[in-house]
Amino acid sequence: MFVLSILLVIAAVVLYFVARARDTKGLKAGAWATGVAGLFAAMASCLYVVSAYEVGVPVAFGKVGAPMTSGMHLKSPFANVTSFSTRPVDLNLSDKDVIEVRSSQGGVMYAEVTVKWAVTPSKAVELYRLAGSESAIQQRLVYPDSREIVRNVFARHTSEQGYASAREKINTEIAELIKERLAPRGIAVTTVNLRNVKPSDQLQSQIDRKIQQQQATERATEASRTAKAEAERRRIEAEGIAKANKILNESLSDKVLLNQCIEAYKEAAQKNPVYAVPCGSGDGTPVIVDGTKR
Repeated sequence: MFVLSILLVIAAVVLYFVARARDTKGLKAGAWATGVAGLFAAMASCLYVVSAYEVGVPVAFGKVGAPMTSGMHLKSPFANVTSFSTRPVDLNLSDKDVIEVRSSQGGVMYAEVTVKWAVTPSKAVELYRLAGSESAIQQRLVYPDSREIVRNVFARHTSEQGYASAREKINTEIAELIKERLAPRGIAVTTVNLRNVKPSDQLQSQIDRKIQQQQATERATEASRTAKAEAERRRIEAEGIAKANKILNESLSDKVLLNQCIEAYKEAAQKNPVYAVPCGSGDGTPVIVDGTKR
């Protein structure tokens, strides 16, 4: 724009002298119009408008100036302004950018992560020096650092923790480390989301075999527990029977048995046409007499 204003001023001067030499009013008017256009172009080259949610970094003759916030600013006509958006940007590490990680046991997994980051306006000059443009910030700073940190965190955990039991803990560790790494560079990380962790085919096979072994062990343990319980039940039952038999043997004398026998015969005589004679053979067994027969 500044170069255009200079050209317009030069053209206005040339037209003015030509018009003066020829005494032509039309050329004089054209010279004045060209001069005014050059003046406006020069003024426009000294003004720069930074859009909302952006920050500008002016650079003139290789020297970086102070960052420009949103609004209108005066600048050197020789300065170029590089704009950076301050809106949050999503870096999706998935599909072709999915991160291959290894656990502390050597198992291979694939982690999908989303990092939401934004430029800190007060650090725009530092970011310009580090990256040079908004797209370069993500490719040179956020992208490689995030991948490195994700790999390092997973390497401190087992495979089972990585894909199942410690997902939230790993997500928190990754977020804290990425924020700590990028904040001094002028990149504010707002959210880190560990969306998915998928085991490799080899690791999945190992997981399946481990699950099968655990299930087999649980079945064997349950069968052993059941067998022990049944053996204990039988032992207790046998001890009870033995104790009962011992008590019975100790309490049944010959006289007691004879008396129980007599009582049984009496009950039988009351219900049937028989009667008991409490005398009999030498062993004392009563004689049963059937009254219906002669």
